[in-house]
Amino acid sequence: SKKTSKASGSKTVGFDADISLDPFNDTNEKSSIQDNIVHVRVQQRNGRKTITTIQGLATEFDHKKILKFMKKTYACNGTVVNDEEHGEIIQLQGDQRTMASTFLIEQKIAKKPNVKVHGF
Repeated sequence: SKKTSKASGSKTVGFDADISLDPFNDTNEKSSIQDNIVHVRVQQRNGRKTITTIQGLATEFDHKKILKFMKKTYACNGTVVNDEEHGEIIQLQGDQRTMASTFLIEQKIAKKPNVKVHGF
């Protein structure tokens, strides 16, 4: 049921949400690399300030450990926000879209076709 809430929760995506949920797929195998779509977005704050949000990571991953490593590696601050509709969302200060997406792929947290980078 968690999979359906994530797929229906990303209504802003449109057609991409239907791809991740296949009602005819009977094989519900868990692999170390997740199959749901991870969204990496940048949001404009006030002035030149921006935040990068990472949404859609599987609940089996420790979001706080991922955040701690990213904060140390990319020299930025961040937090984990718990949203009722979208689950846990990682927020990083600044425009970290390219670095965050390459990190998720290199650490085998998500597959390359499942990482969607949004913004400007």
